[in-house]
Amino acid sequence: MRTAFTLGLLLLPAAAFAHGGDGIPSGFADGLGHPIGGADHLLAMVAVGLWAALTGGAARWAYPSSFLGGMVAGGLLGLAGAALPAMEPAILASVIVLGAAVALAARAPLGIACAGLALFGLAHGNAHGLEAFEGGAAYVAGFLIGTAVLHAFGLGAGLAAMRVPVVVRSLGALTALGGAALALS
Repeated sequence: MRTAFTLGLLLLPAAAFAHGGDGIPSGFADGLGHPIGGADHLLAMVAVGLWAALTGGAARWAYPSSFLGGMVAGGLLGLAGAALPAMEPAILASVIVLGAAVALAARAPLGIACAGLALFGLAHGNAHGLEAFEGGAAYVAGFLIGTAVLHAFGLGAGLAAMRVPVVVRSLGALTALGGAALALS
């Protein structure tokens, strides 16, 4: 628990620099910090890792990989200027659904879970890609790495807390509630 708190403190300064000084993302560092700077992205991406930890087996690599694959596709669409319909509601839904999946320790067939994660990643990636402006490929690379770090953090936290699964499931419930609060705000 102390490690999670320390990591959280280390990430706080990065949240303050999620966008360039002029508000326009301008490169790798802005992309790297962006997933940490938005509650919706932060919660969903950590929840992917938590769910992978709870599910175990191939899900430990397949869940994050599916989300990242969707993010790549969505990011490229966003860079091309294509906005997906219902992108923002899908992002909010991802927070709620992924939090609920963790809270309920949901077991879905691997292919179905990965397809859903790829769709959620598509929405998140599209939002990031649309925000890339002049940051281009460097910004996209940054947000992909930032996302992978958050997935790894969630996976590590989930694995560390597996002796007390109620802790992981409680984090999922808090994530789902946080997503609901974001949806209502």
